[in-house]
Amino acid sequence: MLETLLHAILEQVDQPKKDLEKNLRALLNEAVEKLDLVSKQEIERQHHALHQANLRLKSLQEQVTLLETTDS
Repeated sequence: MLETLLHAILEQVDQPKKDLEKNLRALLNEAVEKLDLVSKQEIERQHHALHQANLRLKSLQEQVTLLETTDS
């Protein structure tokens, strides 16, 4: 009998816990959706594109410097 009572009490405590967890997950999901987030893959793609642009810029700067010195 005591075991049955304990089991019933635990079930009553467990349900609000599940409801609270469900509500917190919904609130967190809603908050995350409002954030302006990008994926790690997108950051890596942008980093690579920036690196390539910097390499190209350096090459062009070297070409301009070479042209300036040969023109003089």
